Amino acid sequence: MTATARHSIPWTMILSGCVIAMMTFGPRSAIGFFQLPMLADRGWSREEFALAIAVQNLFWGVGQPVFGAIADRFGTARVLVISGLLYAVGLALTAVAPSPLWLTIGAGVLVGLAVAAGSFGIVLAAFARHVPAEQRSFVFGLGTAAGSAGMFLFAPLSQGLIARFGWSDSLMILSLMMLAIPLLALFLRGQRNAEAAMRAEIRQSVGDAIREALATRGYVLLTSGFFVCGFQVAFITAHFPAYIADLGIAPVWAVAALALIGFFNIIGSLGAGAIGQRYSKPYFLALIYLGRSIVVTIFMLVPASPATIVIFSAVMGLLWLSTVPPTNALVAVMFGTRHLGLLGGLVFLSHQIGSFLGVWLGGYLYETMGSYDPVWWLGVVLGIAAALLHLPIAERPVARVPQPA
Repeated sequence: MTATARHSIPWTMILSGCVIAMMTFGPRSAIGFFQLPMLADRGWSREEFALAIAVQNLFWGVGQPVFGAIADRFGTARVLVISGLLYAVGLALTAVAPSPLWLTIGAGVLVGLAVAAGSFGIVLAAFARHVPAEQRSFVFGLGTAAGSAGMFLFAPLSQGLIARFGWSDSLMILSLMMLAIPLLALFLRGQRNAEAAMRAEIRQSVGDAIREALATRGYVLLTSGFFVCGFQVAFITAHFPAYIADLGIAPVWAVAALALIGFFNIIGSLGAGAIGQRYSKPYFLALIYLGRSIVVTIFMLVPASPATIVIFSAVMGLLWLSTVPPTNALVAVMFGTRHLGLLGGLVFLSHQIGSFLGVWLGGYLYETMGSYDPVWWLGVVLGIAAALLHLPIAERPVARVPQPA
Protein backbone atom coordinates (compact mmCIF):
# COMPACT_ATOMS: atom_id res chain seq x y z
CA MET A 1 0.00 0.00 0.00
CA THR A 2 1.44 3.39 -0.96
CA ALA A 3 1.88 6.30 1.44
CA THR A 4 -0.83 8.20 -0.45
CA ALA A 5 -3.29 5.32 -0.09
CA ARG A 6 -2.54 4.99 3.61
CA HIS A 7 -3.14 8.71 4.05
CA SER A 8 -6.45 8.53 2.18
CA ILE A 9 -7.91 5.94 4.56
CA PRO A 10 -9.73 7.55 7.57
CA TRP A 11 -8.36 5.25 10.23
CA THR A 12 -10.39 6.63 13.17
CA MET A 13 -13.62 5.89 11.33
CA ILE A 14 -12.35 2.48 10.19
CA LEU A 15 -11.33 1.52 13.74
CA SER A 16 -14.68 2.60 15.20
CA GLY A 17 -16.56 0.71 12.50
CA CYS A 18 -14.49 -2.40 13.18
CA VAL A 19 -15.28 -2.27 16.90
CA ILE A 20 -18.99 -1.92 16.11
CA ALA A 21 -18.82 -4.88 13.72
CA MET A 22 -17.11 -6.90 16.46
CA MET A 23 -19.78 -6.03 19.02
CA THR A 24 -22.78 -6.64 16.78
CA PHE A 25 -21.45 -9.95 15.48
CA GLY A 26 -20.18 -11.24 18.83
CA PRO A 27 -23.26 -12.01 20.99
CA ARG A 28 -25.33 -13.50 18.17
CA SER A 29 -22.37 -15.75 17.23
CA ALA A 30 -22.21 -17.08 20.79
CA ILE A 31 -25.94 -17.74 21.10
CA GLY A 32 -25.37 -21.49 20.78
CA PHE A 33 -23.80 -21.55 24.26
CA PHE A 34 -27.07 -20.35 25.78
CA GLN A 35 -29.16 -23.10 24.16
CA LEU A 36 -28.69 -26.03 26.54
CA PRO A 37 -28.78 -24.14 29.88
CA MET A 38 -31.75 -22.07 28.71
CA LEU A 39 -33.70 -25.12 27.58
CA ALA A 40 -32.85 -27.04 30.75
CA ASP A 41 -34.12 -24.14 32.86
CA ARG A 42 -37.23 -23.31 30.83
CA GLY A 43 -38.19 -26.79 29.62
CA TRP A 44 -38.38 -25.73 25.97
CA SER A 45 -37.34 -27.89 22.99
CA ARG A 46 -34.43 -27.46 20.62
CA GLU A 47 -36.88 -26.85 17.80
CA GLU A 48 -38.39 -23.87 19.68
CA PHE A 49 -34.93 -22.42 20.30
CA ALA A 50 -33.93 -23.05 16.69
CA LEU A 51 -37.07 -21.29 15.44
CA ALA A 52 -36.23 -18.17 17.46
CA ILE A 53 -32.68 -18.04 16.08
CA ALA A 54 -33.96 -18.79 12.59
CA VAL A 55 -36.33 -15.81 12.90
CA GLN A 56 -33.34 -13.74 14.04
CA ASN A 57 -31.50 -14.61 10.85
CA LEU A 58 -34.56 -13.89 8.75
CA PHE A 59 -35.15 -10.45 10.30
CA TRP A 60 -31.45 -9.72 9.98
CA GLY A 61 -31.79 -10.42 6.28
CA VAL A 62 -35.06 -8.54 5.76
CA GLY A 63 -33.81 -5.56 7.74
CA GLN A 64 -30.43 -5.34 6.01
CA PRO A 65 -31.57 -3.72 2.72
CA VAL A 66 -34.03 -1.49 4.58
CA PHE A 67 -31.43 -0.17 7.01
CA GLY A 68 -28.91 -0.08 4.17
CA ALA A 69 -31.18 2.18 2.15
CA ILE A 70 -31.75 4.40 5.22
CA ALA A 71 -27.99 4.62 5.78
CA ASP A 72 -27.47 5.44 2.08
CA ARG A 73 -29.94 8.31 2.37
CA PHE A 74 -29.58 9.67 5.92
CA GLY A 75 -26.16 8.49 7.09
CA THR A 76 -24.66 5.47 8.79
CA ALA A 77 -24.40 6.90 12.31
CA ARG A 78 -28.17 7.25 12.79
CA VAL A 79 -28.73 3.63 11.81
CA LEU A 80 -26.00 2.42 14.17
CA VAL A 81 -27.62 4.23 17.11
CA ILE A 82 -30.83 2.33 16.39
CA SER A 83 -28.81 -0.90 16.26
CA GLY A 84 -27.33 -0.46 19.72
CA LEU A 85 -30.67 0.33 21.33
CA LEU A 86 -32.48 -2.56 19.65
CA TYR A 87 -29.68 -4.95 20.58
CA ALA A 88 -29.78 -3.97 24.26
CA VAL A 89 -33.56 -4.37 24.47
CA GLY A 90 -33.54 -7.65 22.52
CA LEU A 91 -30.92 -9.33 24.71
CA ALA A 92 -32.63 -8.11 27.89
CA LEU A 93 -35.96 -9.51 26.73
CA THR A 94 -34.29 -12.81 25.84
CA ALA A 95 -32.91 -13.01 29.37
CA VAL A 96 -36.37 -12.80 30.97
CA ALA A 97 -38.51 -14.41 28.24
CA PRO A 98 -41.31 -16.39 29.95
CA SER A 99 -42.27 -18.36 26.84
CA PRO A 100 -40.93 -19.39 23.42
CA LEU A 101 -43.00 -16.58 21.87
CA TRP A 102 -41.14 -13.93 23.86
CA LEU A 103 -37.86 -15.68 23.11
CA THR A 104 -38.68 -15.33 19.41
CA ILE A 105 -39.55 -11.64 19.83
CA GLY A 106 -36.40 -10.86 21.82
CA ALA A 107 -33.68 -13.10 20.39
CA GLY A 108 -35.43 -13.37 17.03
CA VAL A 109 -37.08 -10.14 15.91
CA LEU A 110 -35.30 -7.47 17.98
CA VAL A 111 -31.78 -8.90 17.90
CA GLY A 112 -32.22 -9.72 14.22
CA LEU A 113 -33.16 -6.13 13.41
CA ALA A 114 -30.34 -4.85 15.62
CA VAL A 115 -27.74 -6.88 13.77
CA ALA A 116 -29.25 -5.77 10.45
CA ALA A 117 -28.79 -2.13 11.48
CA GLY A 118 -25.26 -2.56 12.82
CA SER A 119 -23.56 -5.51 11.17
CA PHE A 120 -20.56 -5.33 8.88
CA GLY A 121 -22.90 -4.95 5.88
CA ILE A 122 -23.80 -1.44 7.06
CA VAL A 123 -20.26 -0.72 8.20
CA LEU A 124 -18.65 -1.89 4.96
CA ALA A 125 -20.93 0.33 2.89
CA ALA A 126 -19.73 3.29 4.95
CA PHE A 127 -16.12 2.24 4.46
CA ALA A 128 -16.62 2.06 0.68
CA ARG A 129 -17.64 5.72 0.51
CA HIS A 130 -14.58 6.90 2.41
CA VAL A 131 -11.74 5.02 0.71
CA PRO A 132 -10.45 4.86 -2.87
CA ALA A 133 -11.85 2.09 -5.06
CA GLU A 134 -8.47 0.35 -5.19
CA GLN A 135 -8.50 -0.03 -1.38
CA ARG A 136 -12.09 -1.21 -0.87
CA SER A 137 -11.38 -4.92 -0.79
CA PHE A 138 -8.65 -4.30 1.79
CA VAL A 139 -10.87 -2.34 4.20
CA PHE A 140 -13.72 -4.78 3.59
CA GLY A 141 -11.34 -7.46 4.83
CA LEU A 142 -10.60 -5.39 7.94
CA GLY A 143 -14.29 -4.92 8.72
CA THR A 144 -15.08 -8.57 8.19
CA ALA A 145 -12.09 -9.61 10.30
CA ALA A 146 -13.44 -7.40 13.08
CA GLY A 147 -16.73 -9.30 12.98
CA SER A 148 -14.68 -12.49 13.18
CA ALA A 149 -12.86 -11.10 16.20
CA GLY A 150 -16.26 -10.68 17.84
CA MET A 151 -16.89 -14.38 17.40
CA PHE A 152 -13.43 -15.19 18.76
CA LEU A 153 -13.81 -12.97 21.83
CA PHE A 154 -17.47 -13.52 22.69
CA ALA A 155 -17.32 -17.34 22.58
CA PRO A 156 -15.11 -17.69 25.70
CA LEU A 157 -16.60 -14.52 27.22
CA SER A 158 -20.15 -15.85 26.99
CA GLN A 159 -19.20 -19.28 28.31
CA GLY A 160 -17.30 -17.69 31.19
CA LEU A 161 -20.21 -15.42 32.04
CA ILE A 162 -22.66 -18.33 31.98
CA ALA A 163 -20.43 -20.35 34.32
CA ARG A 164 -20.12 -17.41 36.71
CA PHE A 165 -23.53 -15.73 36.61
CA GLY A 166 -25.90 -18.12 34.82
CA TRP A 167 -27.34 -17.73 31.34
CA SER A 168 -29.98 -15.08 32.16
CA ASP A 169 -27.71 -12.63 33.99
CA SER A 170 -25.07 -13.15 31.31
CA LEU A 171 -27.50 -11.95 28.66
CA MET A 172 -28.23 -8.89 30.79
CA ILE A 173 -24.50 -8.10 30.95
CA LEU A 174 -24.21 -8.43 27.18
CA SER A 175 -27.27 -6.18 26.84
CA LEU A 176 -25.54 -3.39 28.76
CA MET A 177 -22.40 -3.77 26.63
CA MET A 178 -24.41 -3.04 23.47
CA LEU A 179 -25.15 0.48 24.72
CA ALA A 180 -21.59 1.43 23.71
CA ILE A 181 -22.53 1.14 20.03
CA PRO A 182 -24.39 4.49 19.81
CA LEU A 183 -21.32 6.24 21.21
CA LEU A 184 -18.98 4.62 18.71
CA ALA A 185 -21.40 5.54 15.92
CA LEU A 186 -20.43 9.19 16.31
CA PHE A 187 -17.16 8.45 14.53
CA LEU A 188 -19.01 7.20 11.43
CA ARG A 189 -20.83 10.42 10.71
CA GLY A 190 -20.67 11.54 7.08
CA GLN A 191 -17.70 13.46 5.70
CA ARG A 192 -17.99 16.09 3.01
CA ASN A 193 -15.68 14.39 0.56
CA ALA A 194 -17.70 11.18 0.76
CA GLU A 195 -20.98 13.02 0.24
CA ALA A 196 -19.56 14.85 -2.76
CA ALA A 197 -18.32 11.60 -4.25
CA MET A 198 -21.79 10.08 -3.90
CA ARG A 199 -23.40 13.08 -5.60
CA ALA A 200 -20.91 12.74 -8.44
CA GLU A 201 -22.03 9.17 -9.11
CA ILE A 202 -24.91 8.37 -11.45
CA ARG A 203 -28.21 9.84 -10.29
CA GLN A 204 -30.51 6.90 -9.79
CA SER A 205 -33.62 6.23 -7.73
CA VAL A 206 -33.90 3.30 -5.35
CA GLY A 207 -36.39 1.59 -7.66
CA ASP A 208 -34.13 2.02 -10.68
CA ALA A 209 -31.17 0.67 -8.72
CA ILE A 210 -33.10 -2.46 -7.73
CA ARG A 211 -34.38 -3.05 -11.25
CA GLU A 212 -30.90 -2.63 -12.71
CA ALA A 213 -29.43 -5.08 -10.18
CA LEU A 214 -32.08 -7.76 -10.73
CA ALA A 215 -31.56 -7.48 -14.49
CA THR A 216 -27.82 -8.10 -14.08
CA ARG A 217 -26.97 -11.78 -14.42
CA GLY A 218 -23.82 -11.59 -12.29
CA TYR A 219 -25.71 -9.94 -9.42
CA VAL A 220 -28.42 -12.60 -9.46
CA LEU A 221 -25.83 -15.39 -9.44
CA LEU A 222 -23.89 -13.70 -6.63
CA THR A 223 -27.08 -13.33 -4.61
CA SER A 224 -28.02 -16.97 -5.17
CA GLY A 225 -24.60 -18.18 -4.09
CA PHE A 226 -24.64 -16.12 -0.90
CA PHE A 227 -27.75 -18.05 0.16
CA VAL A 228 -25.49 -21.07 0.61
CA CYS A 229 -23.03 -19.14 2.76
CA GLY A 230 -25.82 -18.26 5.16
CA PHE A 231 -27.14 -21.81 5.28
CA GLN A 232 -23.75 -23.26 6.18
CA VAL A 233 -22.45 -20.79 8.75
CA ALA A 234 -25.76 -20.20 10.59
CA PHE A 235 -26.33 -23.94 11.05
CA ILE A 236 -22.87 -24.38 12.56
CA THR A 237 -23.16 -21.26 14.75
CA ALA A 238 -26.50 -22.31 16.25
CA HIS A 239 -26.07 -26.07 16.52
CA PHE A 240 -22.37 -26.92 16.72
CA PRO A 241 -22.14 -26.72 20.55
CA ALA A 242 -25.14 -29.06 20.89
CA TYR A 243 -23.73 -31.34 18.16
CA ILE A 244 -20.45 -31.64 20.05
CA ALA A 245 -22.34 -32.40 23.29
CA ASP A 246 -24.32 -35.13 21.51
CA LEU A 247 -21.01 -36.74 20.50
CA GLY A 248 -20.16 -37.07 24.19
CA ILE A 249 -17.28 -34.61 23.96
CA ALA A 250 -16.67 -32.19 26.85
CA PRO A 251 -18.27 -28.72 26.54
CA VAL A 252 -14.86 -27.04 26.69
CA TRP A 253 -14.25 -28.24 23.14
CA ALA A 254 -17.39 -26.45 21.96
CA VAL A 255 -15.95 -23.21 23.36
CA ALA A 256 -12.63 -23.97 21.71
CA ALA A 257 -14.36 -24.76 18.41
CA LEU A 258 -16.22 -21.47 18.06
CA ALA A 259 -13.26 -19.49 19.37
CA LEU A 260 -11.01 -21.18 16.79
CA ILE A 261 -13.50 -20.47 14.02
CA GLY A 262 -13.52 -16.84 15.09
CA PHE A 263 -9.72 -16.60 15.35
CA PHE A 264 -8.98 -18.23 12.01
CA ASN A 265 -11.84 -16.26 10.50
CA ILE A 266 -9.83 -13.12 11.26
CA ILE A 267 -6.95 -14.52 9.22
CA GLY A 268 -9.28 -15.72 6.47
CA SER A 269 -11.10 -12.39 6.22
CA LEU A 270 -7.90 -10.36 6.05
CA GLY A 271 -6.50 -12.78 3.49
CA ALA A 272 -9.71 -12.62 1.46
CA GLY A 273 -9.53 -8.84 1.37
CA ALA A 274 -5.96 -8.96 0.07
CA ILE A 275 -6.61 -11.77 -2.44
CA GLY A 276 -9.77 -10.10 -3.75
CA GLN A 277 -7.74 -6.94 -4.38
CA ARG A 278 -5.41 -8.81 -6.76
CA TYR A 279 -7.20 -11.81 -8.28
CA SER A 280 -10.56 -12.79 -9.76
CA LYS A 281 -13.22 -12.43 -7.09
CA PRO A 282 -15.76 -14.83 -8.70
CA TYR A 283 -13.16 -17.62 -9.04
CA PHE A 284 -11.95 -17.00 -5.51
CA LEU A 285 -15.52 -17.30 -4.18
CA ALA A 286 -16.01 -20.55 -6.11
CA LEU A 287 -12.91 -21.99 -4.44
CA ILE A 288 -14.16 -20.95 -0.99
CA TYR A 289 -17.51 -22.72 -1.41
CA LEU A 290 -15.89 -25.81 -2.85
CA GLY A 291 -13.38 -25.83 -0.01
CA ARG A 292 -16.18 -25.74 2.57
CA SER A 293 -17.84 -28.80 1.03
CA ILE A 294 -14.56 -30.71 1.06
CA VAL A 295 -13.86 -29.81 4.70
CA VAL A 296 -17.33 -30.83 5.91
CA THR A 297 -17.18 -34.09 3.95
CA ILE A 298 -13.89 -35.07 5.57
CA PHE A 299 -15.17 -34.06 9.01
CA MET A 300 -18.26 -36.23 8.64
CA LEU A 301 -16.32 -39.27 7.41
CA VAL A 302 -13.57 -39.39 10.05
CA PRO A 303 -14.23 -40.47 13.67
CA ALA A 304 -15.13 -37.52 15.88
CA SER A 305 -12.65 -36.48 18.57
CA PRO A 306 -11.34 -33.28 20.15
CA ALA A 307 -8.52 -33.32 17.60
CA THR A 308 -10.86 -33.51 14.59
CA ILE A 309 -13.02 -30.75 16.08
CA VAL A 310 -9.99 -28.49 16.47
CA ILE A 311 -8.75 -29.14 12.92
CA PHE A 312 -12.23 -28.72 11.43
CA SER A 313 -12.80 -25.46 13.31
CA ALA A 314 -9.46 -23.98 12.27
CA VAL A 315 -9.87 -24.81 8.58
CA MET A 316 -13.54 -23.84 8.48
CA GLY A 317 -12.60 -20.59 10.21
CA LEU A 318 -10.34 -19.67 7.30
CA LEU A 319 -13.33 -20.10 4.97
CA TRP A 320 -16.01 -18.75 7.33
CA LEU A 321 -16.59 -15.12 6.35
CA SER A 322 -13.92 -14.94 3.68
CA THR A 323 -16.86 -14.74 1.26
CA VAL A 324 -17.88 -11.30 2.54
CA PRO A 325 -15.04 -9.03 1.26
CA PRO A 326 -15.10 -10.31 -2.35
CA THR A 327 -18.92 -10.44 -2.39
CA ASN A 328 -19.34 -6.84 -1.25
CA ALA A 329 -16.47 -5.72 -3.46
CA LEU A 330 -18.17 -7.29 -6.48
CA VAL A 331 -21.38 -5.37 -5.76
CA ALA A 332 -19.35 -2.14 -5.57
CA VAL A 333 -17.55 -2.99 -8.82
CA MET A 334 -20.84 -3.64 -10.60
CA PHE A 335 -22.90 -0.69 -9.34
CA GLY A 336 -20.69 1.79 -7.46
CA THR A 337 -21.34 3.00 -3.91
CA ARG A 338 -24.44 5.21 -4.32
CA HIS A 339 -26.83 2.40 -3.35
CA LEU A 340 -24.28 -0.03 -1.93
CA GLY A 341 -26.06 -0.34 1.42
CA LEU A 342 -29.30 -1.27 -0.35
CA LEU A 343 -27.88 -3.58 -3.00
CA GLY A 344 -25.41 -5.21 -0.63
CA GLY A 345 -28.32 -5.63 1.78
CA LEU A 346 -30.38 -7.45 -0.83
CA VAL A 347 -27.51 -9.87 -1.41
CA PHE A 348 -27.35 -10.35 2.33
CA LEU A 349 -31.11 -10.97 2.49
CA SER A 350 -30.46 -14.08 0.40
CA HIS A 351 -27.72 -15.02 2.87
CA GLN A 352 -30.13 -14.73 5.76
CA ILE A 353 -32.90 -16.71 4.08
CA GLY A 354 -30.29 -19.45 3.85
CA SER A 355 -29.43 -18.83 7.51
CA PHE A 356 -33.08 -19.19 8.50
CA LEU A 357 -33.34 -22.53 6.72
CA GLY A 358 -30.01 -23.79 8.05
CA VAL A 359 -30.90 -23.03 11.67
CA TRP A 360 -34.53 -24.11 11.49
CA LEU A 361 -33.83 -27.31 9.55
CA GLY A 362 -31.12 -28.18 12.06
CA GLY A 363 -33.61 -28.07 14.93
CA TYR A 364 -36.52 -29.58 13.00
CA LEU A 365 -34.61 -32.53 11.59
CA TYR A 366 -32.95 -33.20 14.92
CA GLU A 367 -36.35 -33.41 16.61
CA THR A 368 -37.82 -35.62 13.86
CA MET A 369 -34.79 -37.77 12.96
CA GLY A 370 -32.59 -37.51 16.04
CA SER A 371 -29.56 -36.37 14.07
CA TYR A 372 -27.94 -33.30 12.53
CA ASP A 373 -26.31 -35.37 9.77
CA PRO A 374 -28.87 -34.64 6.99
CA VAL A 375 -28.25 -30.90 7.32
CA TRP A 376 -24.46 -31.38 7.23
CA TRP A 377 -24.73 -33.30 3.95
CA LEU A 378 -27.22 -30.84 2.47
CA GLY A 379 -24.66 -28.12 3.14
CA VAL A 380 -22.06 -30.09 1.20
CA VAL A 381 -24.30 -30.34 -1.86
CA LEU A 382 -25.24 -26.65 -1.68
CA GLY A 383 -21.57 -25.67 -1.42
CA ILE A 384 -20.78 -27.42 -4.69
CA ALA A 385 -23.75 -25.73 -6.35
CA ALA A 386 -22.60 -22.31 -5.09
CA ALA A 387 -19.12 -22.88 -6.51
CA LEU A 388 -20.62 -23.51 -9.94
CA LEU A 389 -22.87 -20.44 -9.72
CA HIS A 390 -19.92 -18.07 -9.27
CA LEU A 391 -17.90 -19.18 -12.28
CA PRO A 392 -19.91 -17.20 -14.92
CA ILE A 393 -19.95 -13.91 -12.94
CA ALA A 394 -18.29 -11.03 -14.80
CA GLU A 395 -16.20 -8.72 -12.63
CA ARG A 396 -16.92 -5.38 -14.33
CA PRO A 397 -19.23 -2.36 -14.00
CA VAL A 398 -22.69 -2.66 -15.52
CA ALA A 399 -23.19 -0.90 -18.84
CA ARG A 400 -25.23 2.25 -18.30
CA VAL A 401 -26.73 4.89 -20.56
CA PRO A 402 -25.36 8.34 -19.52
CA GLN A 403 -27.98 10.36 -17.66
CA PRO A 404 -28.18 14.17 -17.40
CA ALA A 405 -27.39 15.72 -14.05
